[in-house]
Amino acid sequence: MHTNFVLIDSENVKPKNIETLKHEHFRVVLFVGANIKRLDFAIVNAVQSLGSNGSYVQISGHGPNALDFHIAYYIGKLAAVHPEAHFHIISKDKGFDPLIKHLNDQNVSCSRSASISEIQLVKSTDTRQLAAQFYKKRIASSKARPATVASLQRTIISHFKELSGEDVAKVLEALTTTGHVVVNGKKVVYPDRG
Repeated sequence: MHTNFVLIDSENVKPKNIETLKHEHFRVVLFVGANIKRLDFAIVNAVQSLGSNGSYVQISGHGPNALDFHIAYYIGKLAAVHPEAHFHIISKDKGFDPLIKHLNDQNVSCSRSASISEIQLVKSTDTRQLAAQFYKKRIASSKARPATVASLQRTIISHFKELSGEDVAKVLEALTTTGHVVVNGKKVVYPDRG
């Protein structure tokens, strides 16, 4: 699975469920305002429990959007070193959305969520859940379904941008195991179409 950087805007959200990110593929960076002298113990304890996969950045300077610019800088810096990574901004600030669109247009995988629990990988860590969600959103009501295994894999990749090739294969396997898809050589058949 690709590395997932979770960049938390602590001025905008009080992060909960940080402990759900205690997996090798997550790296958490909590951004803290320049004037903040104390952090909530539960938050500090959760970030510390991640070991080397959890860190803090106290921004320098003041001003509107100062913390947002720090997050943008770190995404650029990290994307240069980890081009295959996915970046999750945890903030309710919709001002990040134009940046996220631009990053995605530049093939830097990025998304924004209002909370950690909204991150796709956190919401659906079970492959069968991922397969069921994919089927419901991209296949069940679609008139133009992928006709080959390769095109179905590309559709899975575009739906779950942060999945690795191994995880895409697991989702495809779960789709066949549950009977949503039948693979016949390189072709795909959908039993619900009769």
